[in-house]
Amino acid sequence: MTDESQQIEITPQILLRAYACGVFPMAEDASDETMLWIEPEFRGVIPLEHFHAPRRLLRTMRNTPYDIRVDTDFGGVMNACAEAAPDRPSTWINGQIHDLYRKLFDMGHCHSVEVWDGHRLIGGLYGVSLGKAFFGESMFSRERDTSKMALVHLVDRLKAGGYSLLDAQFITDHLKQFGALEVPKAEYHELLEAALTDVADFYALDRQVADENPENSPETEA
Repeated sequence: MTDESQQIEITPQILLRAYACGVFPMAEDASDETMLWIEPEFRGVIPLEHFHAPRRLLRTMRNTPYDIRVDTDFGGVMNACAEAAPDRPSTWINGQIHDLYRKLFDMGHCHSVEVWDGHRLIGGLYGVSLGKAFFGESMFSRERDTSKMALVHLVDRLKAGGYSLLDAQFITDHLKQFGALEVPKAEYHELLEAALTDVADFYALDRQVADENPENSPETEA
């Protein structure tokens, strides 16, 4: 980023246009006051139709008392993702990124998936929703496998809502076990262009669950 471009005010609208062009922001570290625009030559994606969740993880999800919620504590998820950890002494989430993504959340373009143990937030992830694409930004765990649980729920939600692209940005060993792969930039842009031709519904899964369990729906309880 040049000195001249650093002086341009980055708004949520500019950020959304960047995502639509295949570009996303990062900071060098949490204390850096500037943002860098990133467009990798190879992009990490998780094909929704080939998503694979390990059986052990699914069994753990069935047998734990944890609750999975969405969009109830977006700020808490961002804060947790920005925290330093033994294997991650610094993160790329600086103050400007905090502010921009909270504004995107208020606009309905950012979402969080949260894993709760009672009143304690123990894992989750957040990302950007645009068209039929979901751009995963960051995830965290405070208990074993809780970020993975959030990812499994996210994929179920994206499938139910008609999404076609789950952008993981970069591939890690953590994501490879779920079927994540790298695609060249040109192929990624084709996937992105197709995903931006229509609009998906992040909350469709909630209505499906309510239809299947009407006795638990808010309308019935009222």
